[in-house]
Parts: sequence; structure tokens; C-alpha cells
Amino acid sequence: MAVGIMGILLKNRREQAPEVQEILTDYGDVILARSGVHDPAQDRGLITLTVEAGAAEIAELTKELESVPGVAVRTALFETD
Repeated sequence: MAVGIMGILLKNRREQAPEVQEILTDYGDVILARSGVHDPAQDRGLITLTVEAGAAEIAELTKELESVPGVAVRTALFETD
């Protein structure tokens, strides 16, 4: 198991938010906390997540999010085992 922080940058928030939200809902069991801010002048958004799951599941979540065009993900994980 790992616990960590994910930063998700949406470069075009209005277009990407529905698909990103659907992915986050699918992985709701691994998300401990979520925060989001947006920059209306540039229509971008930044979501931060605190996650806890196996490294493979976190990698799957990252891969799904990055499959959305214009979405970038950065993760910092700490092994808890």
C-alpha cells in the first residue's frame, strides 16, 4: 500500500472536467481527500488528491487521467508497508 498526493492539471477545464470527474468517481474508494481550484481567465483547473491504494492501482488511475487530452498528472507516493 501507498499513501500520497496527486496533482491533476486540466488545461481546458470546461472540456475536460466531465471526463475527469467520471474517472475520479470510478476511483472514489482510494481518494481520501480532494481539493480543486480554477483559473477562469485561462480556463484551467488544478485538482489535488490525497490517495491511499496499491501502487498498481494508483498507476492505473494516473494512466486513465492522462488519457484525457490536455490533462497532466504528477504524483508523490510514500510506501506504508
